[in-house]
Amino acid sequence: MMYHYTDFSAFDGIIRCGELRLNNILNMNDASEMRLFMNGICNAVLDKLKADNEIDKLHEAKDFFNGQMEQEFNYSAYAACFSIYRDDAAQWERYGHLGQGVCIAFREDLMQRMFGGVISFQEVYYQEDMRGHRLVNEFYRLIKMTENFSDCMPKMQELMNEAWVNSAAFKHPSFANEKEFRLVASPFISNEFAVEPKYHVSQERIKKYYPLDLNRMCGKLNMHLSDLVGEIIIGPTSSQSLPILQDYLEDCGLNVLKDKIFMSDCPLRKPTS
Repeated sequence: MMYHYTDFSAFDGIIRCGELRLNNILNMNDASEMRLFMNGICNAVLDKLKADNEIDKLHEAKDFFNGQMEQEFNYSAYAACFSIYRDDAAQWERYGHLGQGVCIAFREDLMQRMFGGVISFQEVYYQEDMRGHRLVNEFYRLIKMTENFSDCMPKMQELMNEAWVNSAAFKHPSFANEKEFRLVASPFISNEFAVEPKYHVSQERIKKYYPLDLNRMCGKLNMHLSDLVGEIIIGPTSSQSLPILQDYLEDCGLNVLKDKIFMSDCPLRKPTS
């Protein structure tokens, strides 16, 4: 199972509406992680060129990378986050509305079958030093082997697109204990992404997201949304009534999930005022 910790508002969107939102990485807490990854890749390539005294290529590569980084919003990935940990205190505190929310367990095997192409299910990797990353060596070899830098621009752009995709599933090693997976959409790598973006408007700001139609995707595999959901866990500090949640599921046409609701056993304390 893959566990998605969230609040009850998002839970309603997933269960009643069959809509899983993929949010812009730049609007999430991990925007700095994405930039850390991209800067790390670019700087590692430049360091290798500098060590070889490839001054002209160093300057051209630096200009290319700087131009790409200035366009980061155009290369934004969108993601939904999952963990392999069931009923985990850290996950409740960080992503489950301080334990007042809910956790939905999704079957990983079905998730893998549902998505592909522009949408990928990626395991988050945790690395601080980018010098050993394969993309660094691919950028470096391409630049070194090409006589004129302009000749390698198409391939450079391909590698840069790949780097942006990879950045959506990167976090600092201090988060390694989360064992996180991400469902990532990268609309910028293809013109065939059929999902139209939507916008969430709050009192503070407007956020862009991509809604995935889980009912339609399940239907393509001749299954129901209830087949995808393994269990529902009510947060350890939640005031949610179990009978009301069961009534809610019944009214949503998801009777089969009524017996898959569990109360958290996590001894997380309610926040004090």
